[in-house]
Amino acid sequence: MAQGLDRRCCGCCRGWTVTARNSAAAHAAALRAGARRGLWRRLLAFLGLGGARVRRADAAAARWAHGAAGEETTARLLAQLEAAGWHVRHDLQVAGRRFNLDHVLTSPCGTALVVLDTKAWHRGRTTTLVGGRVHCGTDDRHDQVVKVAGYAEVVAAAVGLLPDQVWPLIVVHGSPIAGGRLEARVPGQRGVVHVLGPDWLVPTLAGAPKARDPRRAAQLAGRVDSVLLPYTERG
Repeated sequence: MAQGLDRRCCGCCRGWTVTARNSAAAHAAALRAGARRGLWRRLLAFLGLGGARVRRADAAAARWAHGAAGEETTARLLAQLEAAGWHVRHDLQVAGRRFNLDHVLTSPCGTALVVLDTKAWHRGRTTTLVGGRVHCGTDDRHDQVVKVAGYAEVVAAAVGLLPDQVWPLIVVHGSPIAGGRLEARVPGQRGVVHVLGPDWLVPTLAGAPKARDPRRAAQLAGRVDSVLLPYTERG
């Protein structure tokens, strides 16, 4: 389908209004607070004398905050799909797993899910396919493609779907995507991982379902809510 996902799908009901829980933003705040724990550290930080520990924490926190801003932007874009019958959830986890799922969408068809990972990459470097691997400029980022493909497989097993019923996607903020979208492959897996720029995200997803089944979509969304839990960071 033009600008759409090369997957099977069908249709759905009204989505739920959701507020994105942003664990990335919470982690950034925790890093900053941890580096300033204690009266003396807070005083030194206030005076700009926090030392290397505070500087490292602030640099790490800035990276997490940058990612959090990307996730919030993605959440705002995805909200447009709810009127078309998509059920949208943010910041989830599979019980017993340590990774968080940035965004999980139940398709209006009621037979498919989208596992979507948000990335914030260098805006001065173009994201391309080099030898079949995703690169941001000269940096090989294909490990991120492999990870989201793995997340999709875990979600499929947890929810009780076939692997090809869960679509792995990455949306990249900052770095322009060559051609607007890429189709990356992971060894040992049949499908592709779509790597999209923000402008392509909603049109690609909106073009995927070819039919609607509100009852079936609501049932699948209910399974998602019962199996995928709000993400909680472990110490």
